Amino acid sequence: MAAAAAAAAASSAKRALLPWARDAHHALARALQGCGGGGGGLGLRGALPTGPCGCAGRRQMVSAPVPVEVVAAAARLRRQCCLCHCRRGVYECACRSDEESGGEIDWDNLGFGLTPTDYMYVMRCSLEDGVFSRGELSRYGNIELSPSSGVINYGQGLFEGLKAYRAANQQGSYMLFRPEENARRMQHGAERMCMPSPSVEQFVHAVKQTVLANRRWVPPQGKGALYIRPLLIGSGPILGLAPAPEYTFLIYAAPVGTYFKEGLAPINLVVEDSIHRAMPGGTGGVKTITNYAPVLKAQMDAKSRGFTDVLYLDAVHKTYLEEASSCNLFIVKDGVVATPATVGTILPGITRKSIIELARDRGYQVEERLVSIDDLVGADEVFCTGTAVVVAPVSSVTYHGQRYEFRTGHDTLSQTLHTTLTSIQMGLAEDKKGWTVAID
Repeated sequence: MAAAAAAAAASSAKRALLPWARDAHHALARALQGCGGGGGGLGLRGALPTGPCGCAGRRQMVSAPVPVEVVAAAARLRRQCCLCHCRRGVYECACRSDEESGGEIDWDNLGFGLTPTDYMYVMRCSLEDGVFSRGELSRYGNIELSPSSGVINYGQGLFEGLKAYRAANQQGSYMLFRPEENARRMQHGAERMCMPSPSVEQFVHAVKQTVLANRRWVPPQGKGALYIRPLLIGSGPILGLAPAPEYTFLIYAAPVGTYFKEGLAPINLVVEDSIHRAMPGGTGGVKTITNYAPVLKAQMDAKSRGFTDVLYLDAVHKTYLEEASSCNLFIVKDGVVATPATVGTILPGITRKSIIELARDRGYQVEERLVSIDDLVGADEVFCTGTAVVVAPVSSVTYHGQRYEFRTGHDTLSQTLHTTLTSIQMGLAEDKKGWTVAID
């Protein structure tokens, strides 16, 4: 009975496909045999693309979920339309002509802002089970949450950030940078926040599917990247202070350019000694959502005075540097590189980790230690690192009204490391470390 229903669903789906899309049909049929409407397949709220020829506004009924692997296979076809989305049980196709079109975006002036894309990826998990369900792609849009959800009431949430680049000289191929590190960092944060988390394999798979579903939004080579934002939130309702009963793992994406308004130009920072980002025993070492809103006041004040961002000091001695609002800090003095040690109050950045290794590969001594204000003002060079900023040279730091300036330009270590890192990330240089993951 189940096999017959699956075969009928596959036949119906096949009839809906134009000839150019039927190459994916056999994979669809095999997947449907395994899922039967909810078993082994990964559910998609929609159907395979029906093609750009004459499909605008077309509606169709589809009775079985389509595994995301099949959607990815169909998306690799050169001519495609947006994956269909469900509205009251009717699957409605919104046409697009090819993967290169990203709306009316001016790729040459792409900043770091939210541009809504086509799809997001969603998985759910109960606290009792502790295992995330198979995920599904759905149209990007608002999500429904109980007013008593754990994330709204108690801030039980984490996020990650990573980027996908168009691979150099490879049509239709994309590059991720160390996504398994993001997965492990989320797992570490989830343990601290009493939350279940996806496995590394689930996390990386979900990231790949999100990129493929939104591939037309990946900027051209050298124009930016598709920023990917995984979220893990306590979505279940809870009144008393306790872990939420249900969790949602969600990924959305947006095309981005440079993070700071200065672009690739050097930035100017100010040291904040009255507002602190983190404290010993707190959550500064994990990427919880509750770490970020408390710095908005200091950040807005700094920007109103013409600074790019804020450097925070430790909450105990108010002497040692920790990090900026959203990136790690490095200083260079007499050929020695130093960065504040991640001892629980500083986020262990993945870009930070990579830069340490690349600097050591070039023969530099790199120290992870306490870095004082005195160390900073006496430095030759200062730079910040992070997924969003990549490697950002610092032109000046202001502390107690005194401005201290540092070396910037093409002959600096930060510029060398920026070029080395981005060349690996975009496939322009050989990845001898196995850091990149290809998607095609």
